[in-house]
Amino acid sequence: MTATVIGRAEDTRMFAEAAEAADVIARQFQRNARAVDALAARLRAHPPPFVATCARGSSDHAATYAKYVLETQLGIVTASVSPSVHSVYAAPLHLRGALFLTISQSGRSPDLVRNAEAARAAGAHVVALVNAEDSPLAAAADTVLPLHAGRERSVAATKSYLASLAAVLQLAAAWKADAALQDAVARTPDALHAAWRNDWSALGDGLADAHNLFVLGRGPGLGAAQEAALKFKETCGLHAEAYSAAEVRHGPMALVGPGFPVLAFAQPDDSAAGTLALAQEFRARGARVWVASEHGEQGDPGSGPGQVLPVAAAPHPLCAPLLAIQSFYRAINALALRRGHDPDVPPHLNKVTETV
Repeated sequence: MTATVIGRAEDTRMFAEAAEAADVIARQFQRNARAVDALAARLRAHPPPFVATCARGSSDHAATYAKYVLETQLGIVTASVSPSVHSVYAAPLHLRGALFLTISQSGRSPDLVRNAEAARAAGAHVVALVNAEDSPLAAAADTVLPLHAGRERSVAATKSYLASLAAVLQLAAAWKADAALQDAVARTPDALHAAWRNDWSALGDGLADAHNLFVLGRGPGLGAAQEAALKFKETCGLHAEAYSAAEVRHGPMALVGPGFPVLAFAQPDDSAAGTLALAQEFRARGARVWVASEHGEQGDPGSGPGQVLPVAAAPHPLCAPLLAIQSFYRAINALALRRGHDPDVPPHLNKVTETV
């Protein structure tokens, strides 16, 4: 395809809404503090045997993040429940005593509502992370943690997705009663402001005429890779597949050869070395690889100019996926326009998807 430039990136709803994320999350932390502390105290007093998540789309990518946060910080097994298990197959699940975490921007999808109702009837404590406080999903929950993102008119979710991650992070820090993590949570909005200012234009330059790519992440960063791959598809008409930087070695990496594009999110924890080594391996094959890394080019010695995308310094490694995606949102909005797409109105999509 021939890339064309249409409109100004700053004029889209997606740009304006993504730019609000830091302030949204600061407001969310303040308004939800009491409810989060009460829920955390309940969870410490009555520890659930496991956590079940239930979500779709970008919200399910937030659930992926929740899995890694809760398992690494609290040692509690966290698994995704398919909404269709109850809404289509009417299969009862054994959830007594579990924490059932459901995530949604609109709170109006019938399958999520039915699963929340079924989980509550089965004895789970249902917590809804939802932007619409007056939604059916909120009414079906035992505890509601509002996202406080305000109205989101662009079909591509941005601030509501980041608010979902932030809600998970705030809950985990309070549940664990970890002072260092709670301090990092409080500093996250300022870090998000810095992340919004990062220049990822090199990514847009490299993908203006691309047809497909891999997006890699690992651990808490896997959900960020999933979210980025979705945004490439819905806003840019660009086929992208997300993989764990470990899982991609089990077959998919056979596709990576000369000219193949790869975007890798290097999570600043013990998984970073493996992700950077994989990026170097792909570059050696002639692939075009961009690495989002807060360590700059020093963290990826095989990189060249423009191949390392700057990431704001994270107050804690668990904050890093929020910062990387915030920078990504600005870049993907510009790339969509460059490829001749309107990121606010992707073809065939609606803001609220009501599945059964």
